Amino acid sequence: MLLWLELQFAVIFESTERVTMTEAELYTLYKGIYLPSALHPPESLRFYEDFTFRPDDILIATYPKSGTTWMQEIVPLIMSGGDPASVETLPNWDRVPWLEENRAYTLNLDQRPSPRTFSTHYKYDMLPRSFFETKPKVIYVMRNPKDVFTSAFHYFGTTSFLVKPGPQSEFLHKFLDGQVMFGSWFDHVKSWLNAEEKDRIMYISYEELFMDLKDSVARIAKFLEKPLEAEAVEKIADRCLFKNMKQNNMSNYSLVPAEYMDQTKSEFLRKGIAGDWKNQLTEAEAERFDAVYKEKMKDVTYKFVWD
Repeated sequence: MLLWLELQFAVIFESTERVTMTEAELYTLYKGIYLPSALHPPESLRFYEDFTFRPDDILIATYPKSGTTWMQEIVPLIMSGGDPASVETLPNWDRVPWLEENRAYTLNLDQRPSPRTFSTHYKYDMLPRSFFETKPKVIYVMRNPKDVFTSAFHYFGTTSFLVKPGPQSEFLHKFLDGQVMFGSWFDHVKSWLNAEEKDRIMYISYEELFMDLKDSVARIAKFLEKPLEAEAVEKIADRCLFKNMKQNNMSNYSLVPAEYMDQTKSEFLRKGIAGDWKNQLTEAEAERFDAVYKEKMKDVTYKFVWD
């Protein structure tokens, strides 16, 4: 697995000192959004376009930095009835792989037994044809976009395959304009809120997980039609507390070499709280964020936890 990581990036990066690379150098423009070229070569994009879903697949869909890693821990534990081996034996990118990343097409996913669990950062309208034909279940995780921005600001600065965030005001401008990987948070969320087959989609927020993890686990299990005893729910919720999950080397990205993700700058699993944007944004930046949010989301009727 570490050899794969080495090979994956070696062809693109000659030196970790190249910290000023631009979007044109590091990203692929695909269907109008930026994707990190190191993780999304043409082969992986074709793989996803041609991927065949099964009706009993489970898809975790998120905008980056919205709680993906958390859900990659919760869902396997639910499906295994709380067996910790489900999250201790494989790193999360193999356990619940992102279908659009190049790791996915090396995993022989068509040979995995059902029900399979996958992740994606794609918008709803970017999913392959088989998704709309088979209609697998989806868990869509949302998060206060101010906290998404805050988490992304720290994360972008740790990696060698993403454009450095630069000054916070500059990164905020890019974020609000959707000039970051996977495009606009606003477009992403609205695409999924406007999805068809809503009975096959569970909408849940990072904030709900944070406020009552046990209740969230129970609701997710019910949606997945995986009956669990109260003891198992409690066990899973405890296992998925941020402080406990952070100790899981299969989930905390400690296996990623430092030249690709330098966690001495900022840990991948950093704080695990809601509302950290208050420690990050200036008053003027928060006001600007609110103004853009109000305009972009004016036609959305969904009631977000953070509103």
